Amino acid sequence: MAQEFSYEIVKEIAVLSESVKGWRKEFNLVSWNGRPPKFDLREWAPNHEKMGKGITLTNEEFAQLSEAIKSM
Repeated sequence: MAQEFSYEIVKEIAVLSESVKGWRKEFNLVSWNGRPPKFDLREWAPNHEKMGKGITLTNEEFAQLSEAIKSM
């Protein structure tokens, strides 16, 4: 049996791209299952009713990634 989960997009930070079908690659702060929000990068269907696979980053991981990008 599939385990149910919940999510709340706490803050929409950026839309990176949009497909012809309306799915958007977004960078957001998302709370999963009522936990503290994490930075999240994934594709979302219009109105956020469906999502694709993505990655989540803690504050520390996001800081490390930001520094790596700045040093490029």
